[in-house]
Amino acid sequence: MSPSHGSFAAGEPSQGQSPDRPWLARYPAGVPADIDPSTLPTLAALFEDSVARFADRPALRSFGVTLTYAEFGRQVRSITSELQRMGMNKGDRLAIMMPNVMAYPAILFGALCGGFTVVNINPLYSPRELAHQLNDSGARMIFILDMFAHTLDKALMDLTALERAVIVRPGDLLGAKGIAVNFASRWLKKTVKPYSLPMTHRFTSLVDWGARRDPDPVQVSPEDVAFLQYTGGTTGVSRGAVLTHANVAANVLQAEAWLRPSLAGNLQHVMYTALPLYHIFALTVCCLFMFRIGAMQVLVANPRDVGELVDTMKSTPPTILVFVNTLFGALARHPRIGDADFSKLSLCIAGGMAMQESVARAWKKVSGKPVVEGYGLSETSPLVSVNRLDIEEFTGTVGYPSPSTYIRIVDDNGSPVPPGEPGELCVKGPQVMRGYWNAPEQNERSITPDGYFRTGDIATLDSDGALRIVDRLKDMIIVSGLKVFPNEVEDALAAHPGVREVAVIGEPHDRLGEQVAAFIARADEALTEDDVRAFARDRLAAFKVPHRIEFVDELPKSTVGKILRRELRAPASKDA
Repeated sequence: MSPSHGSFAAGEPSQGQSPDRPWLARYPAGVPADIDPSTLPTLAALFEDSVARFADRPALRSFGVTLTYAEFGRQVRSITSELQRMGMNKGDRLAIMMPNVMAYPAILFGALCGGFTVVNINPLYSPRELAHQLNDSGARMIFILDMFAHTLDKALMDLTALERAVIVRPGDLLGAKGIAVNFASRWLKKTVKPYSLPMTHRFTSLVDWGARRDPDPVQVSPEDVAFLQYTGGTTGVSRGAVLTHANVAANVLQAEAWLRPSLAGNLQHVMYTALPLYHIFALTVCCLFMFRIGAMQVLVANPRDVGELVDTMKSTPPTILVFVNTLFGALARHPRIGDADFSKLSLCIAGGMAMQESVARAWKKVSGKPVVEGYGLSETSPLVSVNRLDIEEFTGTVGYPSPSTYIRIVDDNGSPVPPGEPGELCVKGPQVMRGYWNAPEQNERSITPDGYFRTGDIATLDSDGALRIVDRLKDMIIVSGLKVFPNEVEDALAAHPGVREVAVIGEPHDRLGEQVAAFIARADEALTEDDVRAFARDRLAAFKVPHRIEFVDELPKSTVGKILRRELRAPASKDA
């Protein structure tokens, strides 16, 4: 079902009557100015509709085993039923801590259809980080892959609300499919560490018991909380963004409104879900939106094994790829990327971090497709803007605000800046979170009285309404009073053929206030500091050229592949 042209809020102007939305004139044909949230009120409705419409289609593939929508639907209902029998009540929080294995989306929808709130957790968290998220959310139950159960074991003494743990194995829900189960088991045995947890249940037993009865009817409403999506892992204190069913379902409709006119007829698309499902980008764009359009997801449990990913794309050609800059770059550089089959590839989308022009060019050279860059945040479910799908080359922008989205770019005093001038990006729309969990003071700082979320990102708005993200406000470097944006310097240095990856931060400096420091992973070991500086001077103003350059074997990254600048920050030596 395509979204209608209804507005998300009374009194907001519609297409053709919006001087405050200049980007509408650049919308592709068939894309409406606004969505109608009533056409998809909840994520439970999304599940029921997709299982009914696409019953015989393959829905998910993991370790070579495929489930149809109908088979997947039965597993989801079994999970909902057993969670109810175990005493979970509507509104209770339920945590998921695992990579992209078959059980993840089944647990996800099982919880959403039961009216429970999902708390997605990075499986690489330390015991301290895990304890914070479980305690802050008040999660009663956690589903955890047993290779990470030792982390929960170490956090146990600090937990205040958790009552049960359900242990999942990589091969769960794959059935007796021989090679796939054996492969999953071998992977499991190599990585599991000893643990001892009370009140645990086996996931397979939970599913078997749940299959014996239908779930009780649950009235899931648009304003029920679907996710506590924790953010801040790369920038500071972790906070839970309260995302309702209405928020996330609206974002699925916004993605559908933008992408559907360009997706070919009734073709079943094949999406590689390599970005972790606990991350909002993969959760909405790879998982929920793909269910909405009846696509098949190939679940990639370990995206760092680029060779395995290339091999899989040879046997199962993708039609849509949604990655981050670092994964596009790693694939483009892989010596066997020519083996991958891109003959059916229709769309490549990047988000989660800034896309670099050199990576976009390299990707188009190997795949034949340009990268369509978008922008979003956990607090906005996540999609805020996206480029047109008919671009031929890298644009340097993150495209146009999605339907029903309003943006405002303001200075330090909250006043709008002139077109083309950088300022803090503020966003309003049906996808914007209700607020941060148990953080009223933070909500007052982050959400304006008229409902705009202050993103903390510095942006500019082009004359045609295209949005450019300059950098994170807190990452901006001030050199002798002049502003330096790390993204700009990184993009310039990444164009050097001897640079594999680069990250730029500001470091204290007695005379300049701050200096630019560049950390570089080399593609050519012969690359020197002088080479880098000479290259930078041809492309950047003198005050933006890195004062300090350090070569490293690898840059620290999140499990999504986002480079973690904060881990590069350390007490710097001061230069007089």
